[in-house]
Amino acid sequence: MSAVRTRFAPSPTGYMHIGGMRTALFNWLWARHNGGQFILRIDDTDQQRNMDAAIGPILRAFRWLGLDWDEGVEVGGPHGPYFQSQRGDLYQAAAARLLEQGLAYRCYSTPEEIAADRAAAEAEKRQYVHVRRSLELTDAQLQQYHEENRPYVVRFLMPRDEAIVIDDLIRGRVEFDPKLISDPVIMRTDQTPLYNFATVIDDSHAEISHVIRAEEHLSNTPIQLRIHEALGHTPPLFAHVPYVAAPGTKEKLSKRKLDKYRNNPQFKRLFERGDEILPKIGLGDSAGLDPVMVEYYERMGYLPDAMVNGLARLGWSLDDKTEIMSRKTIVDNFSLDRVIKSPAGLDPDKLLSYQAHWMGELSDEEKMDACLPYLTAAKFIEDPDDDKTREFIGRLIAAVADRLKVFSDILDYEEFFVADDALQYDEKAFAKRITKPEDAVDLLTKFQPVLETVEPFDAANLETALKSFVEEQDTKIGRIIHALRIAVTGKPAGPGMFDCLELLGRERCVSRITLVLSRV
Repeated sequence: MSAVRTRFAPSPTGYMHIGGMRTALFNWLWARHNGGQFILRIDDTDQQRNMDAAIGPILRAFRWLGLDWDEGVEVGGPHGPYFQSQRGDLYQAAAARLLEQGLAYRCYSTPEEIAADRAAAEAEKRQYVHVRRSLELTDAQLQQYHEENRPYVVRFLMPRDEAIVIDDLIRGRVEFDPKLISDPVIMRTDQTPLYNFATVIDDSHAEISHVIRAEEHLSNTPIQLRIHEALGHTPPLFAHVPYVAAPGTKEKLSKRKLDKYRNNPQFKRLFERGDEILPKIGLGDSAGLDPVMVEYYERMGYLPDAMVNGLARLGWSLDDKTEIMSRKTIVDNFSLDRVIKSPAGLDPDKLLSYQAHWMGELSDEEKMDACLPYLTAAKFIEDPDDDKTREFIGRLIAAVADRLKVFSDILDYEEFFVADDALQYDEKAFAKRITKPEDAVDLLTKFQPVLETVEPFDAANLETALKSFVEEQDTKIGRIIHALRIAVTGKPAGPGMFDCLELLGRERCVSRITLVLSRV
């Protein structure tokens, strides 16, 4: 095999879509598996856009996931420039060459004529194919149109004499009838290129060996193949990846359907979680940052290794049983023949299972370093470098254990950071565990002085003290422990009860029980 060179060429949309990221990953994996190069170029057509804002999230996603690129935007390389808007001279030269060789033509058909042609085809129940009336113009007519500056587009003259066969590396042999393909516009009236033309020039210029892209581009491939041939290029090999489906559906995952996804049982939880967490760290709500975007998962505290694992498994498998894979394992074993032909559904629950595994590979120190920025952004702590703060967060993370599924989950434990009189109570649990039971208030009143005597004030001694207390009161531990949890944390569940007491410390526990007793 000659040198493998793959590329990913996104439009600068201002965000990175999960489906696009999966396609980019497959390109990156194929290049890395074969010791080749991966190129990141930008297919920008609007030169007036704020490129920093438009491509920033795209580059951020690549960097977060650790997908480096060998050539392209910001890193440069021998096949630049890497912005489509800066390659106009290449397109102009190629179009002029095709016109000169009679492989393209100036089309003067008006929008009204084309609309009438389409209507006629629809009325006759046949597929519309562009009518080549401009090829019938005489030299005198062409000269007249030129002198009038009559607007035209440049169309590629599609050969219609033989079937077009694509040996797709994922889908296998795909055959197209050229008689049903219109002559594509390759240059607009303002002499800017259209996608099917520009991408051919760009891929040839960058010596791309494999075009791995979304299946929606399969219908473009016969046109691009013929343009490659007309220009004397050696065409790249093509591989069309099935789309990523919304959770639990066969429907393509689309940013346009966010309102619908909010009612999707699996996606709904991610939206709600974003609505809860993102404002706390100063990023607004998930109306602007949603689970269709890669950045959502970064901001929420997923691990890059978990995302790479999850994205790789979206339509590709190592075998029929392996789910958890390291980046090295994926690179070493990636092949296009293991990519499935049917859509792969995004499964947030499975993604979370990958996250749980890779989170389990981290030390408590690594978890703490990743959690501190969330606590700082939410203003739960002031100085993340303070030794006492770090020691406390380390103890909290150890107590939380596997409840910490993504790093932003640390913000669920606000009760350990707020002032005692600012503690929020789960009202339903408060009524059930403190207000309703006849003896809850009495038991809390009697146990409060016991807390003053426990020494040292740690989980083991607190557990011993509570067990001794319930024996003395001739009651069951369940009669007080639930009320005690609500009193000191405001919640019906969380880390171990005695860990919570130790973390809060004697003074805060006594103070919070006093507040609860005054509340009832």
